[in-house]
Amino acid sequence: QVQLVESGGGLVQAGDSLRLSCAASGHTFSRYSMTWFRQAPGKEREFVAHVSRTGGGTTYADSVKGRFTISRDNAKNTVYLQMNSLKPEDTAIYYCACRADGAAAYNGRDPDYWGQGTQVTVSS
Repeated sequence: QVQLVESGGGLVQAGDSLRLSCAASGHTFSRYSMTWFRQAPGKEREFVAHVSRTGGGTTYADSVKGRFTISRDNAKNTVYLQMNSLKPEDTAIYYCACRADGAAAYNGRDPDYWGQGTQVTVSS
């Protein structure tokens, strides 16, 4: 069992930056590739970014490419999402997630573990 706890959300203005954190516990963090998702009001949950077990590989949704950066610190059991040049359409609850088998949790492969989410609101 893996426990995930997100933090760092808040209310910001368009153009501002935020850094989200997701702290993991329960198992060896470096076994898991990690993924950020988000869900806006009235919309389905969507993929945002993924980072490999070592941090050497990253993938982004087109909507955030060039603005968001995912990273991880395996010594701190934490994955981050640096969000720059925020837009009102980035407003959503942001979740980190991973699979029990450690494989990438996106592109048709559902996560097994989810955090509780952190709210990001971007005003225009």
